[in-house]
Amino acid sequence: MTEQPILVLGGTGKTGRKVARQLAARGLAVRIGSRSATPAFDWQSPATWPAALDGVRAVYVSYQPDLGFPGARETIGAFAETAVASGARRLVLLSGRGEEGAQASERALQDSGADWTVLRAGWFNQNFSEGFFLDAIRAGELALPTGDAVEAFVDTGDIAEVAVAALTDDRHIGETYELSGPRLLGFHEVTAELSRATGRDIRYLPIPEESFRAFLADNQLPPEFADLLALITDGRNAQVVDGVRRVLGRAPRDFADFARDAAASGVWAATGH
Repeated sequence: MTEQPILVLGGTGKTGRKVARQLAARGLAVRIGSRSATPAFDWQSPATWPAALDGVRAVYVSYQPDLGFPGARETIGAFAETAVASGARRLVLLSGRGEEGAQASERALQDSGADWTVLRAGWFNQNFSEGFFLDAIRAGELALPTGDAVEAFVDTGDIAEVAVAALTDDRHIGETYELSGPRLLGFHEVTAELSRATGRDIRYLPIPEESFRAFLADNQLPPEFADLLALITDGRNAQVVDGVRRVLGRAPRDFADFARDAAASGVWAATGH
């Protein structure tokens, strides 16, 4: 008999691919959940869910674009019920710190009767190297409506390691862990760290919120991205939390270490003129 696999949704994404890699390194069977996988998994096509869940014992639940966006609560609730009915009762949900909309999705998953763990993560270090801010960093200017607000950016490697612990150790059932990095950084400090790591001049330009919303509209990006920045600007997450240490028994990775390694990979090679 082959071991029942663990389904990793978003298994090619920022956290999911690291979860999958770490599970495989432990010798555990992994099934990737994505539109390009076999069987395919698509959040917007519930007909794909049963095949992806067939024979699965646990699921890492990473939802795109964001748990707080319209329709997420209903989708997460329906998926969790399908998972439990299929026998995959162990669900580990990646959520966001301080997001009321995301908490509604958390409750929908919990109400399914699953053996759940919730990971509430802050903004990722990797948003600067493989996400929304990448092009701006390559161009040398990060323009955001975030003023002097601070955030305890968290590394996706730490999130993945916590997720693997939660997927494989029953002591984490019923727990909600808040995950952050080890220190608070404003965007001036972030770009200073990135400048040091790359040897380039990368600067932060505070802009009005209306300008940022216009940028989103011009680039056909969801307006909710501007609302997500409120999680930084209103200070609700302006504190370091201890979830990484509680689960892993060590300090979370520092932003400077992330920046050094990402710069060495060449991901921030300059673009433009």
